Amino acid sequence: MAKYTVDASSSDSSTSKVSQPRVSVATVNYVPGYGIAVWNNYNNPELTGKILPHGSSWRVFAEATDSNGELWYNLGGAQWIMAKYTLGGSSNTSSSSNVSASSNNGSSSSASNTTQATTSSAAKVVSLASAQLGKAYVWGGNGPSAFDCSGLVNYVYSQVGISLGRTTYVQVNHGTTVSMNNLQPGDLLFWGSASAPYHVGIYVGNGQYIHAATPSQGVIKQSISQYFYPSVAKRVL
Repeated sequence: MAKYTVDASSSDSSTSKVSQPRVSVATVNYVPGYGIAVWNNYNNPELTGKILPHGSSWRVFAEATDSNGELWYNLGGAQWIMAKYTLGGSSNTSSSSNVSASSNNGSSSSASNTTQATTSSAAKVVSLASAQLGKAYVWGGNGPSAFDCSGLVNYVYSQVGISLGRTTYVQVNHGTTVSMNNLQPGDLLFWGSASAPYHVGIYVGNGQYIHAATPSQGVIKQSISQYFYPSVAKRVL
């Protein structure tokens, strides 16, 4: 198990939905070189500031399902992680365990292939977006040496074969709207009107996003802040 410190002094018993875990150890299965955030609760969670690296393993003290049906693991005290980012973790806790072996193997294989493809695309998007850090902001910039916010998004996603359009007004119409509490690397964050936003960035994990900010800042990575909070998030991968 990884030698990282997570306070496991007590399990969270603040809600009645917490139950004994079905796994004793959770191994983070995310994107190599990145990690997952630790949250202070499983319903209406807030970031604790702790990050657990990909591949690290942690003792599980309890589990719970949030209001969206997502399974969470408690690592001790007010420290929760989403089970779907761990090996064997699942958000579908109501599935029957009596599915035939052949049917279960087929569906598991299909789901695994889909997850692997999505994870691979997300890793490419994060890598491509990170490669643009430090480049200049120019209004109307399409890259590769300078960008505006929607130009950066269009450039990065076009490199993985996804066409999202050139403006925020067009880009916001792609994908599926997701909760800010359920973000995944590669999701798009928009600011302003949900139908006609004025700004966009690429979520890269751990509560952070990359965007072409302003002429004085260029392309930078920032943490999601209550002072500059996205109005909508879209999943396009």
